[in-house]
Amino acid sequence: MSRLAELVSHIKIPRMVEARQIFPRPKVEDPKAEIRKRLELSGAGASVRPGGRIAITAGSRGIDNIALVISEIASFIREKGGEPFIIPAMGSHGGATAQGQAEVLASLGITEESCGCPILASMDTVCIGRTEPDGLPVYVDRYALESDGIVLVNRIKPHPSFNGPVESGLLKMAVIGLGKQKGAALCHSLGMVNMSENIQKIGRFILEHTPVLFGVGLIENAYDETAEIHVIKAAEILEKEPLLLKKAYQNFPKIVIPSYDVLLVEETGKNISGAGMDTMIISRYTHDGIPKDAHQQMICGLRLTEETHGNACGMGLLDVVPEKYRDAIDFMNTYPNLITSRIYNSAKMPMVVDNDRVAIQTAINGCMGIDYERPKMIWIKNTLDIGRIFLSEALWEEAARYPQIQIVGKPFDMQFKENGDLVRIDEMESEKRNSSAVRQDI
Repeated sequence: MSRLAELVSHIKIPRMVEARQIFPRPKVEDPKAEIRKRLELSGAGASVRPGGRIAITAGSRGIDNIALVISEIASFIREKGGEPFIIPAMGSHGGATAQGQAEVLASLGITEESCGCPILASMDTVCIGRTEPDGLPVYVDRYALESDGIVLVNRIKPHPSFNGPVESGLLKMAVIGLGKQKGAALCHSLGMVNMSENIQKIGRFILEHTPVLFGVGLIENAYDETAEIHVIKAAEILEKEPLLLKKAYQNFPKIVIPSYDVLLVEETGKNISGAGMDTMIISRYTHDGIPKDAHQQMICGLRLTEETHGNACGMGLLDVVPEKYRDAIDFMNTYPNLITSRIYNSAKMPMVVDNDRVAIQTAINGCMGIDYERPKMIWIKNTLDIGRIFLSEALWEEAARYPQIQIVGKPFDMQFKENGDLVRIDEMESEKRNSSAVRQDI
């Protein structure tokens, strides 16, 4: 046992119980049929010139059905006589390299084989002009600029780092996605407070000076499932995207219990959110400019997702991590994002301790003025999956007061492996299924 482990060995890890948070759940049951229907009804096919090379944007986020949607768009373009290709459009993600960005797409299931068209990855951009009257340079991916048409594809949702009429969505995909590292760096250099305004300003210029044909905007429900699919003509994006963002806000989930001691997050990563965790869920932010309403004293993160490829942006929001979290960090994949965004504290190193058990104990120990025998702890897989949460014993009575929370399991002690790693939520589910199968065989 290390000295650190000894110092927190007296800290009691509370019993937990599984609960469900109940949110409205509008859902597209057949996304393949829905995207095809929306494409046909929109008249988007008329904008595809026979033989025209059409660029389809693909970002770095883990969006529900994204590989299927992009594949169907490519198929639709081929049927209309066009020649589709995919452009990685993700600012400086993927280590700000063409190969890294192509690898990010592959991790999301977006490949040449799955989509039936080439992927043209490059960090090369062209400055197509400057906005007026402030003279902001506008950068666009060279492949996109040389195409006969561009299709913007993105999820429309609240952004974890700035507020405004336009946040994450089609215009941001045009400005920061197609702008690559240079476009992203420019927007971030002007400050997060001005981000929405600048995205609209630069986005308008791109729509007016490049061959954008239409956009496909996805809205998700609180369970991160596709709730709506919208196909929007280029001339209508500036008008319609703010309206769709309002819809997305209505669907946005939250942790219902307003105050507790420790948030335990099994995994963080860029595929989950730009800051590794959705800051609107955890009510912590990597910069000033957004009102803060912290729900917890300590946040403990246990691992980086495989899909994040070692990118640990957002780890500065964590207080404690185990050694395996630190060991998974690829600093050369992380730091380009910081240089681009200029939010350096996003990747400040949290306290690093032996293993999961010690990390949880250290997080509880770090809380002030709490009942250490009955700490209030909430355990989630990640901030994309908060329909299912686990509550410590001290929160059970409070949870019963909220109609949106339903206790579904029996109390249990958190289980740890010999090396101190927590038996994770998915592993518990697997054990349950295996036990059930054994009982049925008997």
